[in-house]
Amino acid sequence: MTEPELTEPALPEPAGRRRLHYRPTVRAASGVDTDPDAPLWRAAQAFRLVTLIYAISYQFASVSNYTNSRLSWFFVALMAVWTGASAVMLAGGKVPHTGQLERQIVRGRRIRTYVVLTDQVVVIALMASTRLVSDQGWYQNHQTLPTTLWATNAVISAAILGGPWLGIASGVLISSASAIIRDQINLDLWRDATAPVLVSVGLALGLATTTARRAHRQLEQAVRLIAATEERERLAREVHDGVLQVLAMVRRRGAELGGGAAELAELAGEQEVALRMLISEQSSGVTADIGGQSVDLAPLLTTQASTTVSVSTPAHPVVLGRDCAIELAAIVDNALSNTALHAGPGAKAYVLLEDLPGEVIVSIRDDGVGIPEGRLAAAEAEGRMGVSKSILGRVAALGGSATLHTGPGEGTEWEINVPKGSSGSD
Repeated sequence: MTEPELTEPALPEPAGRRRLHYRPTVRAASGVDTDPDAPLWRAAQAFRLVTLIYAISYQFASVSNYTNSRLSWFFVALMAVWTGASAVMLAGGKVPHTGQLERQIVRGRRIRTYVVLTDQVVVIALMASTRLVSDQGWYQNHQTLPTTLWATNAVISAAILGGPWLGIASGVLISSASAIIRDQINLDLWRDATAPVLVSVGLALGLATTTARRAHRQLEQAVRLIAATEERERLAREVHDGVLQVLAMVRRRGAELGGGAAELAELAGEQEVALRMLISEQSSGVTADIGGQSVDLAPLLTTQASTTVSVSTPAHPVVLGRDCAIELAAIVDNALSNTALHAGPGAKAYVLLEDLPGEVIVSIRDDGVGIPEGRLAAAEAEGRMGVSKSILGRVAALGGSATLHTGPGEGTEWEINVPKGSSGSD
């Protein structure tokens, strides 16, 4: 009897099948500034402009006490020009398109570094100019020319640029310059609070900047994770609507035709199961290696799934030590190999992973012919160590226990209990 010819017409394209096209899952960031320091810089420049108004009003109130009022107005004009120029350079300009954003951020940071360094020099120079426009009796008992409030801008800029340590350093530098210029070098903080105020501002703004950057990094990580999850889910839907339906159709039609098509149907079925399992893992966002010495055991077991092996794991990651998880996966692999070799044709295996508070339980069961009484002891006596070493030996090394339930015609079931604190070493 000859095999029937495969005269089946070409398989129709499944309904609703679509070509896979990439579609971004997160809205493009054009027009959105991703520099975490940008809001702080803009707020600092608004404060800079407010302090300029205060400094000018102080000039009007104090100019009559200066020995050289015209020169004092010249220095005030320089202060106003530098305030406007530095505010523009530190605040940044219009945000460019997404493709140019990274280059713009790097360039902006370089410019800000130069401006902040210049800011320290300009502030100290304007403070020192007080000696040129007033006598000793005045500058010893009053603020320096640009006022302490305006000089705080240099400390704020340094703190935003370099964090708390650079902010503190700038505060110490400016307050030291103020004390030297005014001949007020002493530790009487109740008399002159310039030093503690400037240092405190540098520390507070520096810590705020560090916190903002850390929060921004965490937000970026969350956005990337959401985007990756959305893309995985989209691809899973596309594959389910296209590839999986084709594989299912090939498996079904091949089984109906029999003969040479039956082998093709079996292969299609295996690939369908493997692809469904892969989609399930990707959709749940579970990965085998979660970093460090911890490993999620579930994906290591689900890779064993096939048309004859069913694997069930918890929805959440089952985190164990790396060595322990690898040893458990090897135990399951050995048990399934024994099933394939000795359980008989058509036998199916089932793997169940349970996550309990202090331990994990792995059950491997099959519906095969079972193991006759005394067969394992005889195999060990013959030098065949598949069960005694590969299964029982590994379980003992993990500090766990293994229970075997079997009998002729009853199938085989292993129950492996392993404590979560096991390291997987002897």
